[in-house]
Amino acid sequence: MAGLFGRLRSTMSTRTVASQVFVLQVTVALLLVAAAVAALLVQARSGGEREARNRSVAVAETYATAPGVREALRGPDPSTALQDMTETARASSDVDFLVVMAPDGTLHTHPDPEMIDSRYLGTIGPAAAGGRVTEDFAGILGPSIRSVAPVTGEDGEVLGLVAAGITVERAGTAARDQLPVLLGAAAFAMAVATSGAALISRRLRHQTHGLGPAEMTRMYEHRDAVLHAVREGVLIVDEDGRLVLVNDEARRLLELPPDAQGRLVRDIAMDPEITRLLESGRPASDEVHVIEHQLVAVNQRAMSPPPDGSGPCCGAVTTLRDTTELRALSGRADTVQGRLRLVYDAGMRIGTTLDVVRTSQELADFAVPRFADFVTVDLSDPVLSGDEPAESGTDMRRVAFTGVRADTPLYPSGRLIHFVSTTPQAVAYARGKTILEADLPAFSGWQAQEPARARRLVDYGIHSMISVPLRARGVTMGVATFWRSGKPEPFDGDDVSLAEELVARAAVNIDNARRYTREHAMAVALQRSLLPRVLPEQTALDVAYHYLPAQAGLGGVGGDWFDVIPLPGARVALVVGDVVGHGLHAAATMGRMRTAVHNFASLDLPPDELLWHMDELVSRIDQDDDADGSVTALTGATCLYAIYDPTSRVCTVARAGHLEPVIVHPDGEVRFPGVPAGPPLGLGGLPFESAELHLSEGSSLVLYTDGLVEDRHRDIDEGLELLRRTLAQAGGTPEETCRVVLDALLPERPRDDVALVVARTRVLDGNRSVTWDVPAEPAAVARVRAEAAGALEEWGLAEEAFTTGLILSELVTNAIRHAVGPIGVRLIRDRFLICEVSDGSSTAPHLRRATATDEGGRGLFLVSQFAERWGTRYTGSGKVIWTEQPLSR
Repeated sequence: MAGLFGRLRSTMSTRTVASQVFVLQVTVALLLVAAAVAALLVQARSGGEREARNRSVAVAETYATAPGVREALRGPDPSTALQDMTETARASSDVDFLVVMAPDGTLHTHPDPEMIDSRYLGTIGPAAAGGRVTEDFAGILGPSIRSVAPVTGEDGEVLGLVAAGITVERAGTAARDQLPVLLGAAAFAMAVATSGAALISRRLRHQTHGLGPAEMTRMYEHRDAVLHAVREGVLIVDEDGRLVLVNDEARRLLELPPDAQGRLVRDIAMDPEITRLLESGRPASDEVHVIEHQLVAVNQRAMSPPPDGSGPCCGAVTTLRDTTELRALSGRADTVQGRLRLVYDAGMRIGTTLDVVRTSQELADFAVPRFADFVTVDLSDPVLSGDEPAESGTDMRRVAFTGVRADTPLYPSGRLIHFVSTTPQAVAYARGKTILEADLPAFSGWQAQEPARARRLVDYGIHSMISVPLRARGVTMGVATFWRSGKPEPFDGDDVSLAEELVARAAVNIDNARRYTREHAMAVALQRSLLPRVLPEQTALDVAYHYLPAQAGLGGVGGDWFDVIPLPGARVALVVGDVVGHGLHAAATMGRMRTAVHNFASLDLPPDELLWHMDELVSRIDQDDDADGSVTALTGATCLYAIYDPTSRVCTVARAGHLEPVIVHPDGEVRFPGVPAGPPLGLGGLPFESAELHLSEGSSLVLYTDGLVEDRHRDIDEGLELLRRTLAQAGGTPEETCRVVLDALLPERPRDDVALVVARTRVLDGNRSVTWDVPAEPAAVARVRAEAAGALEEWGLAEEAFTTGLILSELVTNAIRHAVGPIGVRLIRDRFLICEVSDGSSTAPHLRRATATDEGGRGLFLVSQFAERWGTRYTGSGKVIWTEQPLSR
C-alpha cells in the first residue's frame, strides 16, 4: 500500500496543478462511489436477513394457527394428516422448510419423509413453553434462519410446534437482484464526477497556464522578489479603486503608509494628481509628476479583461520611475547629441565644391545661427590663387561673412585686413592656436585693431568671440571667427571644442580646394600653352574658334584640342580632337597628340592615312603607359582631320571616333554630311575612311567636341538637333556664330571642356591660279617657261619670272626624264607663289650634292636654293612636287 501511494505521489509530482486536481477529484469520486456501493450492498444484505427472519416467523405462526393443524395434532396419526398439507404450505410460502413436530421435538412432517419421527435439531424449549424461538441455524441446507411457534389448544395447552426456515442464500437473492441497479447508479455517479472534475481541471489549467506546483511556487517567489527588489514602483488598483498590490519602491516614491495595501485610493494620503490618475484608471505614458522634489515618470495601463470576454477589465497597473537623475543626464546627452549632429551636418554641407571662397562661405552660412550670430572667414591672399600662404605677416582678406543682421560694424567681405599682432585673429594665425574672448566689453586687448570700431561692436551687442585658425596638413591658411550677441551666455570651453571641430572639417575642404585651384591653374596654363595662341596666316578659310575648360570642381581642364595647319598648295588642315580624362595628364597627352598631328601633316598625308598613323602612335603610347603603370591608358582618344583645297573647293574629311562636322551652306541650309565613322584612336588594326565634300564659297564648316552637345540633362541626339537649329538661325561672321552657339548650348557651369571651330570657305578663282598639261617631250619645257612668264606678268610678278622659270624647267625636266605621264603644271598666286608639277609616278626625287665630275644631280639643289620651301605630296594617281617662293608684295 505504501508503495502504491508512493508511486501515486511520484506520478502526481510530474503533472501540472490542473492534472493533479483532476486525478485527486477522480480518486475521491471513485472512493465515494465505492463506499456508497458497499454500503448499499451491506444494507441490502441486512434487509434480506431481516426479511427472512420476519418471513420465517410469520410462516411459522400462521401455519400454527392454520385450520386443521390443531385437530390433526389431536388425532391418532398427525404425520399422515399434516404431511401433504405442510408441504403444500411450504411451497406456497416460499420458505426452504416447514415442519410440524410434537412438543418434545419429534417431527411429524418433513420435506424428506425419511426424517419423520426423528428429532428436530434446534432450540424448541421456549416454544414448548408457549413462546417463540427465532435462531440462525447451520443445517444440511446451509446457514439458515429458523423460527419455531407453538400450536396451542383453547385452554392454552401446547399441542405441537411449527418450525419454518429460510436459508441465507435465499435471503441474499434480493440483494443480488439489486446489484445491477446499484452498479449502474455507481457508474453514472462516477461519470458525472469525472466530467465535473474535467471541467474544473480545464478551467484551472487555463488559469494556471499549465504550470506545475513547483513552477507556480517559484513563479510567486520570483514575483515577490521582483516586486520588492526592482527599482520601479508597481501598483495594482482594482475596479473599485482599491489598492490591491504595492511594492517597496512605490511605497518609497509615494510615501505610502504601511497599511495602504487593501485600502481605497481616495482614503490614502498621496499627491492629489497621482490620486486622480489612479482613480481614473486612464492610460498614461511617461507622464512626469513632481513628488517631493522628485521627477517621477508614471505609466498606467488597464489590466486585461477575462479571457472569455465575460466582463470588463478588473483594474489598472501603474508603474513609477524616478527620473530626476536621468533627466539631468539626458539633458547633457541631448546637448552632446546636438553637437554631434551639428558636426555631422557640417561634414555634409561644407565643402560641396572645390572652390576656396565658396567653401569658406559655406562654413559661415552653416554656423549662423546654429552656433554663432556672426561668422567671418579671413584667408591669406596667396591661398585664393592656390599658392601656399605667406610665411610672415598677418594680412588676410575677408572672403566670407554671414550674420543674423546685415548692419554689423564688422569688416565686410572682400576687404584686405592688416591685423594688429595682439589681436585674437593675428595670434590665432601666427601660433595656430584657438583664442577665446569670453568678455569683449572688458576690452582686454582685442580692441587694438581699431578701438573706435571695437566700441561700436560692443554697443551693437556682440559680447564674446572665438578665433580658430584654419589649419590643414601643417599649414595655417587663415582664421575663422565666431561672434555671439543674441544669446546672453558667452562662449565657453565646450563651444571652443565645437568651433575647432567645425573649422577643422572646413579647413581640410578649403585646403583641398586650394590645392585643386593650383592644379587647375597649372593645367589651364599648360593647355593654353599647348593650344594655338594665334591662328596661322592662310587665305583658304576664315576661321574663328573658342575653347572653354570645364568649371573647377566639375571636371576642370580636359583633353579637348583643335588646330589650323596650313598645307602646301594654299590648302589648310582643320583638326579637332578629344583625350579622355581631365587634369594635367589629359593636357599633356593633348600636347603630344597635337605635336604628332603637326608632324604627320608636314608629310602631307591624306586624312585617312594620317589617322592610321595616329592610331599606331596612340597604341604605342598605351603600351608604354601600361608597362610603366603610372598613368592611365589613352584608349578612347578621338580625332577629326579635314583638308580644304580652295582651288578645287573640295574638303577631304576623316574621323576616328569623333562627332562628324556640320556644314552650313550659304543659303542657310544646315546638314550633317555623313562622314564615315572610324573607331577611336588606340584600338588598332581597324581602317579609316575619308569623304570628299564639295563646298560652295562662303560655306561654313563647324567642328566641335562632345562637351558642346552632350550634357547630363540631355542626350547627345537632342544636343545635335539643338546645334543644327542654332546654326540655321545664327548667320553673321564665324566669330558671331561661335558666340551664338556657345550661348545656346552651354550651361552656366559646364562639366566638360569644349572646343568649337567655325571655318568659312574661300575660293582661289582663275585669276589666281593657272594650270597646263605638259607633253612628255623635252621641247615642252621651253613652252612651259614662256606660259609661266606670261601668267606672272599678268599678276604683276614679272620680277619672279626668271626664278620661276628655272624652278619649272628643272621640275618638268625631271618629270619627263624620270616619271610617267600625265604631267601637269599649276601656278598659284597666294601669300606665296606656288609651283606644282604633277606626274603619274610615285617615286620622289631626293636632294643630293653632286661632285665636280657629275653631269647631273644639281637641279633639285638649285630648286632648294631659289625656293623658300619645297616638297612632295602623293596623290591617288601619282605625286606632286611643289615649291613656295616668297612674294615681294
